[in-house]
Amino acid sequence: MTAVDELSDSTEVVEMEDAPSQFFVEKHSWDGLRDIIHSSRKYSGMIVNKAPHDFQFVQKRDESGPHSHRLYYLGMPYGSRENSLLYSEIPKKIRKEALLVLSWKQMLDHFQATPHHGVYSREEELLRERKRLGVFGITSYDHHAESGLFLFQASNSLFYCRDGGHNGFIGSPMKPVEIKTQCSGTRMDPKICPGDPSFIAFINSNDLWVANIESGEEKRLTFCHQGLNNVKNDPKSAGVATFVIQEEFDRFTGYWWCPAAPEGETETLQLLYEEVDESEVEIIHVPSPALEERKADAYRYPRTGSKNPQITLKLAEIKTDHLGRIVRTQDKELVLPFTTLFPGVEYIARAGWTRDGKFAWAVLLDRSQQRLQLVLLPPALFIPVTDEPIQRQEKVEAVPDSVHPFVIYEEVTDIWINVHDIFYPFIQTKDDEITFLWVNESKTGFCHLYRITSVLQPGCYQWSRCDFKCSIKEELTLTSGEWEVLARHGSKIWVDEATKLAYFQGTKDTPLEHHLYMVSYSSPGDVVRLTKPGFSHTCSISPNFDMFISHYSNVSTPPCVHVYKLLGPDSDPLHKQPEFWASMMEASICPSDYIPPEIFDFPGKSGFQLYGMVFKPHNLMPHKKHPTILFVYGGPQVQLVNNSFKGVKYLRLNTLASLGYAVVVIDGRGSCQRGLKFEGALKNRMGQVEIEDQVEGLQFVAEKYSFVDLSRVAIHGWSYGGFLSLMGLIHRPNIFKVAVAGAPVTVWMAYDTGYTERYMDEPQNNQQGYEAGSVALHVDKLPNEPNRLLILHGFLDENVHFFHTNFLISQLIRAGKPYQLQIYPNERHSIRCPESGEHYEIMLLYFLQQYL
Repeated sequence: MTAVDELSDSTEVVEMEDAPSQFFVEKHSWDGLRDIIHSSRKYSGMIVNKAPHDFQFVQKRDESGPHSHRLYYLGMPYGSRENSLLYSEIPKKIRKEALLVLSWKQMLDHFQATPHHGVYSREEELLRERKRLGVFGITSYDHHAESGLFLFQASNSLFYCRDGGHNGFIGSPMKPVEIKTQCSGTRMDPKICPGDPSFIAFINSNDLWVANIESGEEKRLTFCHQGLNNVKNDPKSAGVATFVIQEEFDRFTGYWWCPAAPEGETETLQLLYEEVDESEVEIIHVPSPALEERKADAYRYPRTGSKNPQITLKLAEIKTDHLGRIVRTQDKELVLPFTTLFPGVEYIARAGWTRDGKFAWAVLLDRSQQRLQLVLLPPALFIPVTDEPIQRQEKVEAVPDSVHPFVIYEEVTDIWINVHDIFYPFIQTKDDEITFLWVNESKTGFCHLYRITSVLQPGCYQWSRCDFKCSIKEELTLTSGEWEVLARHGSKIWVDEATKLAYFQGTKDTPLEHHLYMVSYSSPGDVVRLTKPGFSHTCSISPNFDMFISHYSNVSTPPCVHVYKLLGPDSDPLHKQPEFWASMMEASICPSDYIPPEIFDFPGKSGFQLYGMVFKPHNLMPHKKHPTILFVYGGPQVQLVNNSFKGVKYLRLNTLASLGYAVVVIDGRGSCQRGLKFEGALKNRMGQVEIEDQVEGLQFVAEKYSFVDLSRVAIHGWSYGGFLSLMGLIHRPNIFKVAVAGAPVTVWMAYDTGYTERYMDEPQNNQQGYEAGSVALHVDKLPNEPNRLLILHGFLDENVHFFHTNFLISQLIRAGKPYQLQIYPNERHSIRCPESGEHYEIMLLYFLQQYL
């Protein structure tokens, strides 16, 4: 017998001896796995996106009626496959012994909101991708409470209807009115003018338009875009948020109506807007969805270290007569160039108007995103646009010295600034002061609420150095501690000026649950929780602060939506008690094979307490070790482990557990909701710290749960999770037997400015970090055995471009490394087509059963 024969024989014996202690997942045919996925998807299809959302309370003015509020929202009625505009009546009185379930009433009569054949325009498709929208139909609406006007985009057009306001409430479904247009192409981002709701604005072909819905008059306000069918020769836009601003800063609009109601015979309406010139931004090409045409779509995409767009803020003015006819429009620009007024500013992260329309405001960030300025801009700071230098000089000189920007707040950090959505300016009571509510994370390392008063002193600022920084008169801390006020991704605060209370969502009780709290902003003290513990909540409050809605769940309970009334003496509003009032949606029945994950925590070697969850194998057998899947994201701005229902978005994890896998999820350093120091552990070294926390968690789980088989661990994730899946196999091939990497960033030099530079600085300042964090530069460390690496990627991905996988594969081939690749030809960064999603899930199960 040869040495080789002896070796193979001995290997055979070892396997036989080890076999009894290991559990082997039953191998199914492709069709068998397809049946498994079909049955799991049947359940998720029943409850996914069904919950009502985007609530608007409107208080009934008729005190004698039986209802206190009408509640408007978007939702998916029973039997429908698309989102629609709905309403419910909230009664003034209820029978406490009975559960009242509010009926969902259709506002629109037999209305088809989804375009025929489900084909969206390119602009709409890309916006849906940025917003991660998975639903069809009406996905957002604008509402003007005083007039009862609703405006929304549907079926590749714009529509409006009226209910409530001065017109009273309508009891039956209505037919929405289509807003006709002379424009060609899609009208995007429609908004009602708050001061005069007969006017709306919208974006068409990267320019700003205004229309009167009463008269049908329509006018183009800006002329940035030339209408050329060529990205290279048409680089300007007005009122449009660029790719990086949408994707990395969560700002999806580029214009803002002034809220002030016009006065006098000739009304003046004002729109603040961002003008963008992308002529110096690189153009990249991504295959077109119309593959049969063999075309490529061109995009402006600023790679890290390269030029960002040139930006400025401008003002569009519309003068109308007493009949609402547009008399004149005027385009206005800042008195000095934006770069002169705000040197070092790279991004306009947020913008808007104070509630009285006295100032426009903007949140400005430098390129490193370590310095933030909150700026007030008086409308008089904008002068009519002119190409004549002499004329312009005269207009500049005509602006009074007292008219200039005011930098009313500034933040500086050596980590990074997470842009948020919480700014509440109070109406000014003194001309030389402004008071506002704001959240700051860099001060203590945790996101907390402050009441700030800044001094506005006209004329004492240095125009020569463009130094417009105001002094802070008072900065009152409203919340504190090692927990977070939720401020990102559209989180709100609600401010009751009558009782001087601020309502907000936060993690005061536990980082695993979101709750609704209130605090006094005049004499801060107790922070009072209003929602019940043991669940994670997303809330919305009525304008008169007598009710709130909570969409809540926990790991064991599917989402439900309940209405609560705040009851108690008006003399002690801080201690009013929530009382269940009515249900909008009860929790659906869990699928019979759903077993919720167990949440665990452990002290990490880094000094932080780390949280994780484990889906136990359903067919758990004593003394058997089960193959284990580590599902990972691991990057900034995301928290996977919390006390909310995992049976919809993460249903595949339960499916894996039902087949006999143990599934582990760990939020290590870099994930959010744990403070800036925890998230900021990734600063300048993405890909270098996360895997250690994941491995540490795996080892903790293996000690705690004897069924985890550390000799058979797969790591799987998408996007940043795909990047970390590759990093896991590169740095810890002894821990991870296989990696399944979806849409991974493989070389940070090819990713965008806004995201990459926030966390990694510019490439010339952090060459070592970029090299260490780019998986495509470390393929030599990948194992040589076949069937250990599967890469999945959408071919049309315009976020993490297919270039990343293309470059990785070229490096793998050069290094002679084995890999498997699954391309989805018609998918972008998110898999949207149901058939593609099903194929991905079957592919994942098949790969794992064969090779783990």
